[in-house]
Amino acid sequence: MATYCLTVSRLQLALGHGARRLHVAAAYRAKVNVSMSRFEPTSFVNYEKLQSNIDIVRKRLNRPLTLSEKIVYGHLDDPHNQDIDRGRTYLRLRPDRVAMQDATAQMAMLQFISSGLPKVAVPSTIHCDHLIEAQTGGEEDLAKAKEVNSEVYNFLSSAGAKYGVGFWKPGSGIIHQIILENYAYPGVLLIGTDSHTPNGGGLGSICIGVGGADAVDVMAGIPWELKCPNVIGVKLTGSLSGWTSPKDVILKVAGILTVKGGTGAIVEYHGPGVDSISCTGMATICNMGAEIGATTSVFPYNHRMRTYLEKTGRGEIAALSDEYSDLLVPDEGCQYDQLIELNLDELKPHINGPFTPDLAHPVSEIGAVAEKNGWPLEVKVGLIGSCTNSSYEDMGRAASVAKQALDKGLICKAQFTVTPGSEQIRATIERDGYSKVLRDVGGVVLANACGPCIGQWDRRDVKKGEKNTIVTSFNRNFTARNDANPATHAFVTSPEIVTAMAIAGTLNFNPETDYLTTPSGEKFMFDPPNGDELPSKDFDPGQDTYQHPPPDGSSVKVDVSPQSNRLQLLEPFDRWSGSDLVDMQVLIKVKGKCTTDHISAAGPWLKFRGHLDNISNNMLIGAVNSENDAINKIKNHLTGDYGGVPDVARHYKANSLSWVVVGDDNYGEGSSREHAALEPRHLGGRAIIVKSFARIHETNLKKQGVLPLTFSNPSDYDKIRPDDKLSITGLETFTPGTPLSALLKHSDGSEETIQLNHTFNEGQIEWFQAGSALNRMKELMH
Repeated sequence: MATYCLTVSRLQLALGHGARRLHVAAAYRAKVNVSMSRFEPTSFVNYEKLQSNIDIVRKRLNRPLTLSEKIVYGHLDDPHNQDIDRGRTYLRLRPDRVAMQDATAQMAMLQFISSGLPKVAVPSTIHCDHLIEAQTGGEEDLAKAKEVNSEVYNFLSSAGAKYGVGFWKPGSGIIHQIILENYAYPGVLLIGTDSHTPNGGGLGSICIGVGGADAVDVMAGIPWELKCPNVIGVKLTGSLSGWTSPKDVILKVAGILTVKGGTGAIVEYHGPGVDSISCTGMATICNMGAEIGATTSVFPYNHRMRTYLEKTGRGEIAALSDEYSDLLVPDEGCQYDQLIELNLDELKPHINGPFTPDLAHPVSEIGAVAEKNGWPLEVKVGLIGSCTNSSYEDMGRAASVAKQALDKGLICKAQFTVTPGSEQIRATIERDGYSKVLRDVGGVVLANACGPCIGQWDRRDVKKGEKNTIVTSFNRNFTARNDANPATHAFVTSPEIVTAMAIAGTLNFNPETDYLTTPSGEKFMFDPPNGDELPSKDFDPGQDTYQHPPPDGSSVKVDVSPQSNRLQLLEPFDRWSGSDLVDMQVLIKVKGKCTTDHISAAGPWLKFRGHLDNISNNMLIGAVNSENDAINKIKNHLTGDYGGVPDVARHYKANSLSWVVVGDDNYGEGSSREHAALEPRHLGGRAIIVKSFARIHETNLKKQGVLPLTFSNPSDYDKIRPDDKLSITGLETFTPGTPLSALLKHSDGSEETIQLNHTFNEGQIEWFQAGSALNRMKELMH
């Protein structure tokens, strides 16, 4: 591949249909040699079209618009006639592009292949970040991953080449960091098959996490549906300083809103405090907005974003964003459905956990709280990095803490790991000495990948079941998420606090007030951390890890072996029979929190993400059975024996017995993984009945032909018994806004009827009737 020396990134400004279009070429940066393969063109963003749509909608609504409304409504398929009512109507949107991480891209591309379409209709990329297990160090772990996952990587690479999808190879970095460095920019609407896609909101983008079936719709050129979001405003005043970091903003907001407080809403940050936060810091805040259930989060365009665009070789985008800046900030006088005010001058460093990301504590109090609750004080491992906190600034601030310790003869008492967010970050922090400092203090630099954050961690310092504490700069800390050990108490905080606690070796350490003792007996207190927002020498791009699809991929062959245990071509799900669903068995009545990690665990199961039958062996194995408080132990009502959830489900399916799952609040929170919907459908599930759903999971269930239903009266959860037979009636007249009924048949011969609500619109009812959204798409195509 020829290499060219660029003095500026090349942005092709084209005129089309009388409008100025911006073709964003993702050349990395000025004055460096980069391979032409890096010039992955992103979508056309027609700012005049955006302006036109916004003007149409503003005139119709006759009110000022929030920033998120501008970008979302600016991408309406039909702005003249679209029914717009926040929190009620479904919008038909035209996203600019799609991004997929490798664990979810497998199923998304398998679904796209089964659609029969020759090429994607919008710019799309695949990012290899989820399948690299952290064991010994970056280079070794990456080499092993390439060998172990070669079949999957070859499939994704060839499928990308055939269908026009860009391919970021293993080692390139975490999807969200790559998007921020290359594809996010003010005003873009991007969907990604990962729940932390909202990271791009730090660059003024509306970036939304979805399931693979949603991605297939957009790649097929079909308008994408989204329930019109409410808008939560977070007004920031004051400024960040000292030990307080951008992470503390979202840790505090999570404590206020809880894990479901943002459901159905976009969180929009605004106010004078915004300007004290770096662009990558804003991305951190938006990233972890997934932990409050938000559709996405966004910041208004400002000089911090302009600087970041310029530093990543996209100065022309910055210039055009300046020109259209009125589109990229909220209107004066716009109204929010809820308003939170946060004074950054008063905000203190926070640490959240364990077991849930909304249990917020000031760092100054966590030691006492841990002692009171019996949480282990000793920090066994400190882990920094992940898609949430792996920017140049993050690494610089952590290194500044580490350097102070080294200067006093101190190193980490805990194990310490460092995960760079991208090859660009890895190369730049290596060049600038941050990596050496972090290694010298005791750190191990891992591969540019998700690693321990998603459970890709071969942890060997504690035994499963051993109670222990880890502190991370990640975003999630659900039970057993990081290391498959349910006794691990995981806390999330900023990279600089993680580093300080790893050095101190204890939760009971507040670096703002507490001293450490040096080897010479001297008392030592850390100065507040500092770190450059961006490198003074520009970024080092590192190795070229991008593969651009050929102009014509029709001759590329994509092989899926029938004998593979990693990949499996999909068979269409069966259509609805046309009748009510009668005498279904309750498979499991789930007690308490049930995230997508409980429904379809990650970690070692990630290797089966492209093989539906194999990965279905992990269905609901982490959920708590209300009957016996046990995990993965339910009664088979055909045999009377107890077995694992997937085994019993398979037995029911083999005997033509349909089944339902009953659950609690915020069912399916967490990851966007559609496997948590595909697996129940594959094993014979017909409905999931709960008190409330997380947004992405509810949509994923609808896409696969499963009925996501909620109790009209939440206390009806208590009426359902684990051994009930259940019939869902009203399906022959299934219509939007009309509840369904469930007839409960108890084992003692008694019966009762409860009412079930749903959020299906007419198009989604057609998905159910066809058996899945993909089935319905094929019907419409033929």
